Amino acid sequence: MSAPTANERITFRVRHEDEHLLVVEKRAHLVTAPGVGHEHDTLLNGVFARYSGKLSRLGDKRDWGLVHRLDKDTSGLLLVALTPDAYDALRALFETREVRKFYWAVCRSTPNKPSGVIKRPIIEEVERIDRYTSSKSSRIGSSGKPAVTAYRLLQSSASAALVEARPVTGRLHQVRVHLDSIGCTVLGDEVYGPKNARGASPRLALHAHRITLEHPITGEPLDIRTLFPRDLRPMLRRMMLDLPGASANQAEEVASDAVGEEEA
Repeated sequence: MSAPTANERITFRVRHEDEHLLVVEKRAHLVTAPGVGHEHDTLLNGVFARYSGKLSRLGDKRDWGLVHRLDKDTSGLLLVALTPDAYDALRALFETREVRKFYWAVCRSTPNKPSGVIKRPIIEEVERIDRYTSSKSSRIGSSGKPAVTAYRLLQSSASAALVEARPVTGRLHQVRVHLDSIGCTVLGDEVYGPKNARGASPRLALHAHRITLEHPITGEPLDIRTLFPRDLRPMLRRMMLDLPGASANQAEEVASDAVGEEEA
């Protein structure tokens, strides 16, 4: 497969950079990697405009440096390898679940328990739309692949709840499907949950705000974080919720690694 086309018009923020890897922040409504209908307008096209010299050495075999992805409508942090050794080591860390990803989700209701671990298998489905395009979705089902998501409640109001979630496994739409399965549909989700949750947010209210891992080459601890996205802040205020980290108590909660300590 040929290298992705470099596209300087695709913007992104670099939250960490060294000679081995990047942590970039993807905006919502941006596809992570090229595919049918999105050959030139993805995050990877934008990253290639700046780092093509290094990424070209990884090639299609190593996904041009991408070690994981985010849904199109989800914003937040993504790891990108810049060398073959870093890519191989990062893939190994993902397989042994040593990369910890944390999401903020604004949900339509408060979970029954303030924290917990959702262990419900997920079936991934593909629906053919026409000759060239298809749609992917997931659902809970006993014949699905094992899926584990830890969560905890950060705040709640009469209108919504702010939840932090950590997917231990990496299934399609996992956080969205698991939270919906306990009655906590993510606001703005056009696929899962009741219709009245869709119009409550200008877009999917899900943000990958933190990644922690040991550096795959140096072994040093990495803890990369980003702020709550600006485009969702008016909605958060409307739901009578505070920005995560705005108070000393909230900052301490978010800084903790307690989410998912009882994982699978």
